[in-house]
Amino acid sequence: MSPMTAPHPHGWSIGGSLHEVRSRKLEMTQRLLGETIRLSDREWQEPSLLPGWTRAHVATHVARNADGFVHSLDALIKGRPQRMYSSEADRQSDIERGSQRTGLDLQIDLDTSAGNLNRVFDQIEGLDPDTMIELRAGFRIPVVLLPLARLNEVVLHHIDLNVGFTPDHVPQPVARWLVEWTLLRLEGRDDLPPLHLSSTSGLEAALGGVGDRSEVHGSDQALLGWLTGRSHGDTVQGTGGVMLPLLG
Repeated sequence: MSPMTAPHPHGWSIGGSLHEVRSRKLEMTQRLLGETIRLSDREWQEPSLLPGWTRAHVATHVARNADGFVHSLDALIKGRPQRMYSSEADRQSDIERGSQRTGLDLQIDLDTSAGNLNRVFDQIEGLDPDTMIELRAGFRIPVVLLPLARLNEVVLHHIDLNVGFTPDHVPQPVARWLVEWTLLRLEGRDDLPPLHLSSTSGLEAALGGVGDRSEVHGSDQALLGWLTGRSHGDTVQGTGGVMLPLLG
């Protein structure tokens, strides 16, 4: 296991080293900003791939997600752990208000919030890697996985922005890491069909309820798209047309 990665109970590590994940997070954030800077105010108000949300909604969510991570990590360091958002109603209200801004304001918000978060992430190296942080009710992760959680947000919502970036464009090893992260998030859900997943990079995992498991196989990029509801699984073997829930 690489330094500062988090172990999974089934024996595989989640993500790369803290340095590797943070480096890729910066790279993928800059890629998102480089593509969205070309959008006009009108294009920002066009539909994203998320039902009911414009591109401006998605961008505002990505910025507020960064603020939420800053809030949670800062509170943890100060010994008063708090979740990312004060309430779901406040979160939705912030996103709705923010979605009405100009493209320039959205771009500044995305850039500034990402920069603030990256500086706060510097403090993770001084923490015990086994320290747990609760991001929302019932979902606790090792603090060293926060950069991976943020990388997931940046990549998936880049896809959602509908600017030509698809799961096929996610580089290795980012796609592999995000499949691992997604499996962690889906673990224990018995509302999913029983599956045995294997990827071309060698990852294997069981998912879903009890019963005979269907064999599902594909590249990390294809599995990421299917597991997160960003694709219909046309390039994944064994899905049988099953569409999984959309994950943020």
